[in-house]
Amino acid sequence: MQIAELRERVAAVLPQIRRDLEDLVRIESVSTDPARAAEVRRSAEAVAELFRAEGFADTQIVSARGDGSAPAVIARKLAPHGRPTVLLYAHHDVQPENDHDEWDSPPFEPTERDGRLYGRGAADDKAGIAAHLAAVRALGEDLGVGVTVFIEGEEEAGSESLPDLLREHADILRSDVIVIADSANWDVGAPALTTSLRGLVRVDVTVRTLTHGVHSGMWGGPVPDALMALVRLLASLYDERGNVAVGGLHGGPAADVEYPIDRLRAESGIAPGVELIGDGSVVERLWTKPSLSIIGLDAPKVEGASATLVPSASAKLSLRIAPGDTAANALDRLRAHLQAHVPWSAELTVTTLDAIDPTRIEATGPAFDAARRAFAEAWDGTEPIDIGVGGSIPFIAQFLNSFPEASVLVTGVEDPDTRAHGANEGLHLAEFERVCLAETLLLVNLAGLRNPCTMPARVARPGTAPRRVAEKP
Repeated sequence: MQIAELRERVAAVLPQIRRDLEDLVRIESVSTDPARAAEVRRSAEAVAELFRAEGFADTQIVSARGDGSAPAVIARKLAPHGRPTVLLYAHHDVQPENDHDEWDSPPFEPTERDGRLYGRGAADDKAGIAAHLAAVRALGEDLGVGVTVFIEGEEEAGSESLPDLLREHADILRSDVIVIADSANWDVGAPALTTSLRGLVRVDVTVRTLTHGVHSGMWGGPVPDALMALVRLLASLYDERGNVAVGGLHGGPAADVEYPIDRLRAESGIAPGVELIGDGSVVERLWTKPSLSIIGLDAPKVEGASATLVPSASAKLSLRIAPGDTAANALDRLRAHLQAHVPWSAELTVTTLDAIDPTRIEATGPAFDAARRAFAEAWDGTEPIDIGVGGSIPFIAQFLNSFPEASVLVTGVEDPDTRAHGANEGLHLAEFERVCLAETLLLVNLAGLRNPCTMPARVARPGTAPRRVAEKP
């Protein structure tokens, strides 16, 4: 098929794809809310029915160990003889919508404004499901590859059961190429493949200086309060420029991609006049250097606070780990720093919550070449770039480890203004059309390959330098 015909096919299916996506957005599939477990189940059933309607007779709703929790959808069409099989991943669960007053329209009523479709899950990640659906619907009987669709139901809750699902259904899920539609493009009009993600260590830090609270007037002076100790300890984690001051963490060069400061300020929402922190290029600070955020504090509220020395105080720390490092090393280094810098011999407790290794994909080989050709055609000649992601998507490493023979392509429907996980999450509709066309082209390109996994993607060894790419056009 020629590109013109494929464009026409995608354009023809998009109106119904849009309606299908809107129907999915209306389902409140918040996986972290036990009260909405029935909605998560309803979402899985709706997704399963969509793919059954496209001729995926082998469609089932599964849960790890068959216990009825976290429903995922697996749908399959077998490959024609000698053709590769492609696994298409997305997730149907969504983040909580939080305060409805922060939304400009109801979070579970899809609403179009200024070329975007707003609603919780409109992008992350029900649009990923819709893109997969658009590609197989556009190709119809001309689908020249085997396709296995795997739509997870608890990604936003941490994918706890995913390793069990991958193991229990390995024979069905094993594929030549895995397309994970849960990332972002570089910009509107600039496609991308995600090739690195930072890891994550999260800890709770508690400092205790007293066995019980005492009057600040009677004892303030010689007796330290826990908040004073915690503030000094947290300040030690950063140097004067705002770089992470924990010794022994890995950092490295990033892709040669220009990220203008004005764009960063606009996309991040940094307040006017606030200076950026850290050293190195913007993309190094976002992708290939560690960052440390204080994401929670347990302390008395200002309003109603009494004249009391606080006996204990806690903080939750989120340390993002650069590719080339390991979670074990980062956790050891963070613990050692905290123990060395806790002031006045205060009692210190560090509780580990998460320890996730970073991921780097060596994005070379026939499947990646096929993807880059598809992206360039869908974006009218704009070549895709390889990007890093500052956040962590732990399940990507699980796919790499479970299916080391497969080429894993991390793509997505999001753009810098998607606002996933926040209020007014939105999908750029013109970019979504390009994503659907790109995936359709990718399946066509893969159908022409006999050995798409000649050079599979793997997790890079610690210390391996990232792949350099050209500056964004």
